[in-house]
Amino acid sequence: MKFAFVSATLFLTAIALGCSLQVPVSQTIVKTEPLVEHPLPFKGRLLSGNANELPPAIAMSLSPVSPISFSYREELTHSEYHIPLAVTALDPVTYFGAPLGDYGVTAFASLSIFDGDRVLGDYTAKAFVSKSYTLYSEPTHKELEQAARSGVRKKIEEKLYRDQERLAQEVASAQAAPSSP
Repeated sequence: MKFAFVSATLFLTAIALGCSLQVPVSQTIVKTEPLVEHPLPFKGRLLSGNANELPPAIAMSLSPVSPISFSYREELTHSEYHIPLAVTALDPVTYFGAPLGDYGVTAFASLSIFDGDRVLGDYTAKAFVSKSYTLYSEPTHKELEQAARSGVRKKIEEKLYRDQERLAQEVASAQAAPSSP
């Protein structure tokens, strides 16, 4: 009996001490700069793609007379998930606005930058957006598509901005090199 009391006391003391220990956590917060859209350090013409569907950095960098060209493509796929009607019809929370399923859109984009036949940059990105629907509200496919397109364009643009110095050097060296007949 005495052993059980001592064991229980030690156990409770260990739990109390264990719960009261604090592990120091780094308070360093890395502030990320907001993405400021700006044109690329060179101009290019649109070889393929829709000019109205370009990431802003590319749209701001278009010129019809540039030897550099852009090829941009987006693809969208839709997905749906529905909770079976037999389950939702009998579940009372359905009538209080519980989700009945969700709709999703995946956007895939690819951007290639060319100088003639030479590829200067090749970028791909993927973004997925999903939203639940209830008995009383349902997202439109258009709003999901717009959100997915916006997300994938932002990812392509971030990749471009990270690589813009290298691209600028490639373009400058390509324009400085004499073209051979």
